[in-house]
Amino acid sequence: MKNVHCSKNLTGLVLILLLVGFCTLPSIFTSPASARDSLKVGLLEEPKTLNIWMASDTWSSKVLSQIYQPLYIREPEKLDLIPWLAESDPLYNAADLSYTVTLRPAKWSDGTEVTAEDVIFTGEFIQEFKIPRYASYFKFVKKIEALDQKTVRYHLEKPQAIFLSRTLTTPIVQKRQWMPIVNDIRGKDKPLAEIINVKIDQPIGCGPFVLKEWQQGAYIFMAANPDFFGRSLTIAGHKLGPYIDGIIFKVFGTSDAAILALKKGTIDMFWWGIQAGYIEDLKKQKTVEIHTNDKSALYYLGFNVRKAPFSDPALRRAIATLIDKDFIITRILQGYAIELDSVVPPGNRFWHCPNVPSYGKGLPRNERIKAAYDILKNAGYSWDTPPVDPKGKISAAKGLRLPDGKTMEGFTILTPPADYDPNRAMTGMIVQEWLRQMGMPATSRPMAFGALIDQVKSRHDFDAFVLGYGKLSLDPDYIRNFFSSSNDKSKGSNMSGYRNPEFDRIAEESAATMDAKKRQDLIWTMQGIILEDVPYIPIYNPKVVEAVRNDHFKGWVDMIEGIGNHWSFCLVEPR
Repeated sequence: MKNVHCSKNLTGLVLILLLVGFCTLPSIFTSPASARDSLKVGLLEEPKTLNIWMASDTWSSKVLSQIYQPLYIREPEKLDLIPWLAESDPLYNAADLSYTVTLRPAKWSDGTEVTAEDVIFTGEFIQEFKIPRYASYFKFVKKIEALDQKTVRYHLEKPQAIFLSRTLTTPIVQKRQWMPIVNDIRGKDKPLAEIINVKIDQPIGCGPFVLKEWQQGAYIFMAANPDFFGRSLTIAGHKLGPYIDGIIFKVFGTSDAAILALKKGTIDMFWWGIQAGYIEDLKKQKTVEIHTNDKSALYYLGFNVRKAPFSDPALRRAIATLIDKDFIITRILQGYAIELDSVVPPGNRFWHCPNVPSYGKGLPRNERIKAAYDILKNAGYSWDTPPVDPKGKISAAKGLRLPDGKTMEGFTILTPPADYDPNRAMTGMIVQEWLRQMGMPATSRPMAFGALIDQVKSRHDFDAFVLGYGKLSLDPDYIRNFFSSSNDKSKGSNMSGYRNPEFDRIAEESAATMDAKKRQDLIWTMQGIILEDVPYIPIYNPKVVEAVRNDHFKGWVDMIEGIGNHWSFCLVEPR
């Protein structure tokens, strides 16, 4: 009886949920034709805010990227920066270190013109209030001035390479909407806190879509913007729409629920990476198609090079030789990743250096052990029981001794826990076993992610760790941040404590080099130095696997980081 009672309750709950869902359907569903021509996109979580200055979460960024637009964006093929809200490439004047940008004819979603004053306001706003995420992109900008209503000139204090890739790709906001907010908070004790706490119910943008409805916890409806500046223009070889009536973002909370909705046709796209366990099932669905693209990501093993024994690059190279990346990718990631040899993923074609040192590539286990043995032996290491006997036979090693004759003490490889990221936790476990074969007393220890970051980044109290950057900037300036001596400090980006004056010199030169080809040479040199010294061992770059229905819409554009991009949403059309 108890089960029957529960069943009745459950049925009632489902009916209530269905009724609630029906009652909260967006008004667009009252028009069958419009509903059919609106793209239904599943999100895992609710956006946290529509205030672009505090939108650091993925879900807010996905929604706001359809509203606020930058001057330049990446085209999907070569990832070159191309004019977007800007009409043409920026004009550089080396004599006075200035860039001149001309805007396309464009309107805000309230019908007013996008002008040079909006661009100037955005830059000066970021500078005055030191907006996190954007302030570093503008700190070398001396002045921004309007030459006329559609022309802006940026004056730089010094050459800075990220001006093109970061400053000019910052989203532009409307002065008319934000000026009253600035006037209200300017002079208050904590103006930045006031800004990031401002609630924006109706963001005014100039992008392909405008916000129409947000039912918290259920959906967001964005209508196609009839005044979108790119509509009917051909940019990067694509004639832009949007060719749909709008986008309905539906929040599901779990991948299970979203993927079930995709299979049933309730949504047309799940805007999130599909985990390996779902992929084979989705491949069997005739109305679902899978898109697989590169990510700009770096998953790696890092060392604390501030102290022995990991201060010795020979030991780090030997460990790099023992790590079989292909095994990790095929056995742990089920093939949905690529090997990383450099700290710049190969999908970032212009900046990726293909000729960095790679250790043990393609070698079977025994050959890796022999190669690592040679590296360590030549560097003065010895064993109580070596891994390779005089006849070349491999056996379990014991008692690795450092060049000073002391036995290597036990050390720990920190990883995130399996319920946070099973791939990194399992990677730590398998690396532990490979190192033990060489007589290295390694122990892999999963720990809470926040505690791991505190231990590695703030307190520098660790031996080695497995971490990852899931979304690297396409501008490689992050290499400078990760490995420059100046960032070897508590909470600094140089977590390994790597210090190399020659690397620092080249890194600073790269940051100030405006010529792309010359900068590419410097960035490639930096990658070579890092892979020679290996403070990090790059291991894998996961693929982003996404799924869409193929019976309602067509026209998805594949590019690095997946099909959820400006190009897709401006080109997708009903079948």
